[in-house]
Amino acid sequence: MKRILFASVILFASCKKETVDTYKANLTGNLSVEFDNTAGSSDLQLNTATYTNAANESFKVTKLRYYVSNFTVTKTDGTVYTVPQDSCYFLIDESVASSLKPVLKVPEGEYKTLSFVLGVDSLRNTMDVSKRIGVLDPTAAASDMYWGWNSGYIFFKVEGTSASAAGGSFAYHVGGFGGYNAATVNNLKKITLDLTARGTAKVVSTRNANIHLFADVLKAFNGSTNMSFASVTMIHSAAAGTPVANNIAAMFTHDHTEN
Repeated sequence: MKRILFASVILFASCKKETVDTYKANLTGNLSVEFDNTAGSSDLQLNTATYTNAANESFKVTKLRYYVSNFTVTKTDGTVYTVPQDSCYFLIDESVASSLKPVLKVPEGEYKTLSFVLGVDSLRNTMDVSKRIGVLDPTAAASDMYWGWNSGYIFFKVEGTSASAAGGSFAYHVGGFGGYNAATVNNLKKITLDLTARGTAKVVSTRNANIHLFADVLKAFNGSTNMSFASVTMIHSAAAGTPVANNIAAMFTHDHTEN
């Protein structure tokens, strides 16, 4: 009788432990990704600070807006979690402080890699407009981030003033998702950042973790193609924006993680 009772206790304890472990595995926590926009090593200041590009042209930035979407995170054990797409589009706007720190809901765990798309993918670009809400609403939040004539989102927009530009101002608008009925320019960029050197993200349900990124706007002008405002003042098409798209693929770096 004692043996049976002892076995029952062991069985009960084992079942209880398994239930607790499963519950923990299903817990989620908040992981914020902070986009700290800079100009080189300086904090980006709209309208006031003066910067210099690789063409030695002085300029000021008056507007900076860009889309980030399709986030995935990879645990230290190699497990990949894809954030549900419907809750995974964010419009980063330097003039709106609340937009700079989007929050993702992810399972508990330690994450070594962060990936996201700079831009709006082809599926969402071509989805019925009734399903494009929030920051993707072309009639509201996205009204100045959408080419109605080209039926596509502007992924990255930087505008400013420069004595080198014709008329004294420049506007670089980058889009192009690959086309709807036929292949066209695809300027979508997937960004993948290794977090291990400057701090993995340890997500638990009881507190928030934050991945702090630097986004260097100077990279839009300086990179595989050095842009000159004297030569290119305005960009309003996908093909013309390809050099800038290639440049901005390198604008993000991981600064640190707060756990």
